[in-house]
Amino acid sequence: MAYNNFTVETDADGIALVTWDMKDKSMNVFTQEVMDELDAIIDATAADDAVKGVVFTSGKSSFSGGADLTMLKGMFSVIEKEQAADPEGATKKLFDAAGRMTWLYRKLETNGKPWVSAINGTCMGGATELSLACHARVAAKSDKVKIGLPEVKVGIFPGAGGTQRVPRLINTQEALQFMTTGSSLSASRAKALGLVTEVAEPENLVSAAKDLLKAGVDPVQPWDKKGFKAPGPAIWSPGGVQLFSAANAILRRETYGNYPAALAIVKCVYEGLQVPIDMALKIEQRYFTHILQTTEAFSMIRSLFISMQELNKGARRPAGVEKSSIKKVGIVGAGFMGASIGYVTAAAGIPVVLIDRDMEAAEKGKATSEGLVAEGVKKGKVSKEQAEALLSLITPTADYNDIADCDLVIEAVFEDRGIKKTVTEQVEAVLKPDAIFASNTSTLPITGLAENSKRPEQFIGIHFFSPVHKMMLTEVIMGEKTGDKALAVALDYIAAIKKTPIVVNDTRGFYVNRCVLRYMNEAYNMLVEGVPAAMIENSAKMAGMPVGPLALNDETAVDLSYKIMKAMIADLGEASVPKAHMELITKMVEGEGRLGRKAGKGFYDYPAKPAKKHLWPGLKDLFPQQDADTLDVEVLKKRFLTTIALEAARTMEEGIVTDPREADVGSILGFGFAPYTGGAVSYIDGMGAKAFVAQCEELAAKYGDHFKPTALLKEMATKGETFYGRFDPYGQAKAAA
Repeated sequence: MAYNNFTVETDADGIALVTWDMKDKSMNVFTQEVMDELDAIIDATAADDAVKGVVFTSGKSSFSGGADLTMLKGMFSVIEKEQAADPEGATKKLFDAAGRMTWLYRKLETNGKPWVSAINGTCMGGATELSLACHARVAAKSDKVKIGLPEVKVGIFPGAGGTQRVPRLINTQEALQFMTTGSSLSASRAKALGLVTEVAEPENLVSAAKDLLKAGVDPVQPWDKKGFKAPGPAIWSPGGVQLFSAANAILRRETYGNYPAALAIVKCVYEGLQVPIDMALKIEQRYFTHILQTTEAFSMIRSLFISMQELNKGARRPAGVEKSSIKKVGIVGAGFMGASIGYVTAAAGIPVVLIDRDMEAAEKGKATSEGLVAEGVKKGKVSKEQAEALLSLITPTADYNDIADCDLVIEAVFEDRGIKKTVTEQVEAVLKPDAIFASNTSTLPITGLAENSKRPEQFIGIHFFSPVHKMMLTEVIMGEKTGDKALAVALDYIAAIKKTPIVVNDTRGFYVNRCVLRYMNEAYNMLVEGVPAAMIENSAKMAGMPVGPLALNDETAVDLSYKIMKAMIADLGEASVPKAHMELITKMVEGEGRLGRKAGKGFYDYPAKPAKKHLWPGLKDLFPQQDADTLDVEVLKKRFLTTIALEAARTMEEGIVTDPREADVGSILGFGFAPYTGGAVSYIDGMGAKAFVAQCEELAAKYGDHFKPTALLKEMATKGETFYGRFDPYGQAKAAA
């Protein structure tokens, strides 16, 4: 039988080699057709007497990335379209859909013939679960091999047998840690844990799997044999009670109860290990169906899986513009930001010209890359040869003529209009006619900066976040005259360096910084009110933010906040900055010299290691302190999330952000907005505009007019609209086509 996604070849020893290689896909993913064909292959090999065993592998450089977008969209369409009309029927459909992969894998492991998974590269999610259902696993000894169950990171959990097979193969504590963190394992680490049977050289992978079968692989899983005991402590033993008590406590500490899927993993393992495997899989299927119906799962999958992939694949790239080939990039300004941009560009294999005022400064900038590369070599992430190749692509210089043949030039100099004007003129004096010029400004409007350019249609903003080599988001800012070619080149470049782009229109602070400033401003409000600083930081983290607002302000620099406030007052007048905020930050910077982490003191003190940072005790003396017992933590949490979400809504109302996917992804990747909500506008959509408006009005009455809902939100509340409905990105795409 011929298959669209697989080839099956049986050798003289009776070993069937099943090779998964999807046409027109760069990576194998699970689709309905793939599962149907795999089902047929299981039947065919089981019925064929000539087949003694099966090796399952990939024909691509990776093994599989897991589920396809269309499968997940299909599941959620059931929830969206049928839940209100027939909740019981919709849940039943969802339950059956959720179990399709589960029972297919159960069929595989009970088919009577041994299967060995030969893992040659990235193996994630459902592909890892398929491998666990095989009777043995061989992984290539290669850096390309990453084995993981990352589902919890997008709001769900390993629901195709993962929560049951992992703790039956390895120690329960390690199983829980593996699944609740969503971390990936190297081939050697997976073998050490017991998830992989053997590790083989890449060129010998399939032959090693076949040799394993020839030596004898039991076609009956250990958990299907009488008397099986999982490797961890029994659930009701003293060790088991201690383990699960600690697991619940650790989970609470790490997630504050915001991630239902993480808790469901613990429940599945706890309940599943007490019953036979078939009942355990049914328990898992029920929990998976429940989690799929939560707001958290819906929002996280939409933003962190579907939307992120769509943006990475060029969802906002203008149609009709030919894909650009970026052969060389110039970077003006070899300070930490410019040098870091140079590093990620060279890491993508693109030659870089790094310019500064003199060779000493330019070479100092290259030294930043040398340090990052050395760290990578030390950790074994890159070889010495790779490190040398990367550094060879970076050319430090003080001569602007060296960028004459660049396709893209990125300016990353100090945030000063005069300096940027001079740089723009110097660059354009030598730049070739079709090259694009970008500014890495974080605060200054692009339209104003483009006034210094002779070709504003080729002038664009590309805002990186620090540290550049770790932060995945890049904000692309359109000036009033920026053309499609500039946007296309910017997005092609961001794709090449493997960052996630959002496209926003021009405004002071753009999108991410506008939202971040609201987060910090609410912390200032709380300090002025006398809310203890520790309560401010802890309530923000309990709300789902990765870093408290005061700690974040220290990282971005308190004196930068001071400069921004003064610039706003100069441009927009005294009323643009609350007087109490200005007094607070002036006291911090001018009165106490507390400039942030870079100075060793800000809202926190930063003692020498190994001592840990701690909040500055003097904060409590700045304002009369409220009794912590009289404060409602839930209200503090709402204040943080609401003020940020309100600002995101304002940017959409003003047309700064036009696509809700970008508002959500940008808020999570840019500053870590409570990922379990799916992002800033999904936070609003998740509770409904009517409930959000009511929440805003309640907070405004108690804490100030900055919480008042906007006209758009009130209209949406009246009409029962959502941001994804009103600003439908898919409808816009269809209309444009």
